[in-house]
Amino acid sequence: MTPDELSTAIRACLEAAVAAGDLTVSVPAEIRVERPKQREHGDWSTNIALQLAKPAGKPPRAVAELLSARLVGLPGIKSVDIAGPGFLNIVLDTASAAGLVRTVVEAGAAFGQNQQLAGTVLNLEFVSANPTGPLHIGHTRWAALGDALARVLTASGAQVTREYYINDAGAQMDRFGGSILARIKGTEVPEGGYHGEYIAELAAKVREQRPDVDDLPDAEALVLCRELGYAIQLAENRQTLSDFGVEFDVWFSERTLHESGAVEAAVERLREQGHVFDSEGAIWLRTTDFGDDKDRVLIKADGEKTYFAADAAYWLSVRDRGFPKKIYMLGADHHGYVQRLKAIAACAGDDPDEALEVLIGQLVSVGGARLSKRAGNIIELKDLVAWLGADAVRYSLARYPADSPLTLDGEVLRKKSNDNPVFYVQYAHARLSSLANQAREHGVERTVFEPALLDHPTENELIAVLAQFPAVVAQAAELREPHRVARHLEVVAGAFHKWYDNCRVTPRGEDAVEDVHRTRLWLAEASRLVLANGLGLLGVSAPERM
Repeated sequence: MTPDELSTAIRACLEAAVAAGDLTVSVPAEIRVERPKQREHGDWSTNIALQLAKPAGKPPRAVAELLSARLVGLPGIKSVDIAGPGFLNIVLDTASAAGLVRTVVEAGAAFGQNQQLAGTVLNLEFVSANPTGPLHIGHTRWAALGDALARVLTASGAQVTREYYINDAGAQMDRFGGSILARIKGTEVPEGGYHGEYIAELAAKVREQRPDVDDLPDAEALVLCRELGYAIQLAENRQTLSDFGVEFDVWFSERTLHESGAVEAAVERLREQGHVFDSEGAIWLRTTDFGDDKDRVLIKADGEKTYFAADAAYWLSVRDRGFPKKIYMLGADHHGYVQRLKAIAACAGDDPDEALEVLIGQLVSVGGARLSKRAGNIIELKDLVAWLGADAVRYSLARYPADSPLTLDGEVLRKKSNDNPVFYVQYAHARLSSLANQAREHGVERTVFEPALLDHPTENELIAVLAQFPAVVAQAAELREPHRVARHLEVVAGAFHKWYDNCRVTPRGEDAVEDVHRTRLWLAEASRLVLANGLGLLGVSAPERM
C-alpha cells in the first residue's frame, strides 16, 4: 500500500461515515499522510480527525474513533492507534507495506512524478547574466537551482518554459564595445568599462574575424567591437551553461523590445490602464499605487528609455506569449526589484500575487577556489566545474535553500568519502548497480516477489523512505525548494546502507538461492531507481561504478 493508496482509503472511510450519517462534513479532495518522526508511532500518520472536528461538531478523538473503526478492517492495515488529541497512527502489515517495491520498479523512471501542478503553465527565468563577461560563481548557483526547480516543477505536472533574458541593450553594451576597442588600439579603457584578460581575448578574436578593424573610423569600429564581442561572449556563456547541463527554451533579447517598438507600445498600454502620467517632461508609471516606494520614470525628458520601461515591456511580452505565471530568480543585490516588478504587474492589470513570483538567492562562495586570471576578481563557472566537477557543483548548490548564504568546502567536495554528500548518494547508486551485477552472477533474478518476506526492520525503514519520494518531489515543486529532493536522497542512501549491512541479496557460499533473495533484489532495484530519479531531478548523474 502506497501513501497515496492509504490516503485514498482514508477518504473512502470518511465518505462511508458521511453516507452512514455518522459524520456531517465535506470530505477533502486530498488527505495527507506523513511518516511519523518516531518510528514506534507507526508507519504513517494523519491529522485529518483534528481538521474535521470543528466542521463535524465533534471532539477530534470522536472523529478519530469513527475513522479508526473503519480503517482497521481494511486489507493491508494491521493496526490503527489514536494518539494525543486525535492523531491516527497507522501500521501496515508487512506484505502491504512492501508492496510498494513492485510499484516503484514497475513505474521505473516515472516513479516520483505526480500531477499536483497539472494545468499550470510557467515561465521560469534564471541566470540572465549580462553578455559583457563570463559566467561566475553567483550565476552558477542560479544555474543549478533554476534547472533543478524546472525539473521538479515538470515532474509535478507543470508546463515549464526555461527563459534567459539577455540584457543586451543600453550604455553597458557601448562600454563593453569600447573596452574591446581600447584593447585593440592600446588605449585606456573607457570610464566604467570592462577589464580582465577576457577582454583581451575578445579583442584578439574580433581582430581575427575583422583584420580591418584598426582601419575603421572609431564610431564604426566601436559598433563592430560591440557586436562581434557580444556574439562571441554570449556564445561562450551558452556553451558554458550547456556543459554544465543547463539548457534554455528561450533566449530573450532585450534589444527586440526596443527594435520592435514594444517599449513604446507598453507605455501606451499602461497609459490606457490609467497608471502613466507626464511630469517635468518625463513619462512616469505611478507604481506607488501598488506598494512601490516611489513612482518610476519610463522615458526621461531627453527621450531616453529607462531599464524600467524595458522591464514593463518585457512583462507584457511574457503575458502576450501566453504565460499566466512567471517566476523570476534574482540575486540578493536585486532585492529592491521585487516590489517594482509587482507594481508593473499590477499596473498592467494583473494580480501580482497570482501572476508573479520572485525568488531571491543569497551569495555563495567556495573555499579554496582560485580567482579567474582571465576575468579578474571572480570565480568563473567553467573553472569551478573543471576543478570540482559538474556533479559536485550542481548537487552541492541544489542541496541548500536559495535564500541562505552559502560557503562550500571545495576540498570536501573533491573527496571520495561519506563526508562528501554527492559522493555519498552517488556511491549508494553505484553500489546498488554493482549489487545487481553480483546477483546475476549468483543466479538471483527478479522472478519471484513475496513482499511478506521483507520483514527486517531495516527493510521496513528503507521501504518507508522510498514511499515518501513522490511526496517530497511534490513538496519541492510546491515550495520551490529543490533542496528537499537532495536531502531526501541522503536519507534514502543512509537507509540503503543500513539495509545492505544487515540483509543479503545473494546467498552465502554454496547456499541455495531462495525467494527472499529474489524479493530483496526487487527492493535493491527500487532503491536504485529512486536514487537515479532523484539525481536526475537535480541534473546530477547516477554512475554505475565509482
